[in-house]
Amino acid sequence: MASLQNSPSLHRTLFLNSFPQPHGHVHASPTFSCCTRRPSSFLVQASSAAASSSEDRPGRRQMLAVGLVFPSVSLLSQSSVSFAAETKKGFLSVLDKKDGYTFVYPFGWQEVAIEGQDKVFKDVIEPLESASVTVIPTSKEDIREFGSPQEIGETLIKKVLAPPSQKTKLIEATEREVDGKAYYTLEFVAKAPNYTRHALSIITIGNGKFYTLTTGANERRWEKMKDKLHTVVESFTVFNA
Repeated sequence: MASLQNSPSLHRTLFLNSFPQPHGHVHASPTFSCCTRRPSSFLVQASSAAASSSEDRPGRRQMLAVGLVFPSVSLLSQSSVSFAAETKKGFLSVLDKKDGYTFVYPFGWQEVAIEGQDKVFKDVIEPLESASVTVIPTSKEDIREFGSPQEIGETLIKKVLAPPSQKTKLIEATEREVDGKAYYTLEFVAKAPNYTRHALSIITIGNGKFYTLTTGANERRWEKMKDKLHTVVESFTVFNA
C-alpha cells in the first residue's frame, strides 16, 4: 500500500494549489496556461491580508460584485464552460470532457481562474463559499492504494487542504464506490484566527489523474449551506477521457 506521505510530488502539487481563495488581488492573464481553453481568462492571486480580514469586515453586502472592488476586471463568463441546462433546482452543471469529470454547483456562483486549479466557482459575496477542482497526474490506479479514507483524510487536511497555520480537524471520512471506482469523501474544519471554514472534499483516481474537489463555507453559515455543499461533492463523477 502506497502512502500519501511518500508521494512528495503529489503532495507538493496539491499543497500549492488547494487552499480556498477569499477575495484577493486579480490580474489579467490571458496567456495563463491552465486556462488556455477558456476565453477571457484571469488569474486570481490570494492575498493573505485579505483572507484574514475579509470575514471580520462589517457590511459584507457592500461587496455586491467584484467589480466594486476591481472595476476594471470582470469574472470569467459562464459561457466559457460547457454547461448543461439546470439539472437540479438551484444548480448548474459542469462537464469537462478533456479531463473527464462532471459536477454541479449552486446557481449564482461565478467562475474565476486561480493558478494551479482546473476549475473554481465561488460566491462573490461570501468568499469562503466555493468549489474548486484540482487535477494532477499520478501513477496510481485506485485511491485505495494510498490508504484508507481516515489515513488520507488526516494527511490531506493537515498538509494540503488548509494552510499550515490553520488548526484542522477531520470530522468524518467515508468511502463509496460508483461504477467500480472508489471515491473518498472528507468533512473537516479549518480554523483561522478570524474565521472557521467547514469544508467537504471528494477525492478519486482515474485516467491517470488524482482528482480533488473541495467545497465549503464559513462555519457560521454551515447549517444553511451544508445540503447544497453535500450535493456538490456527491455530484462529482469521473469518467473515461
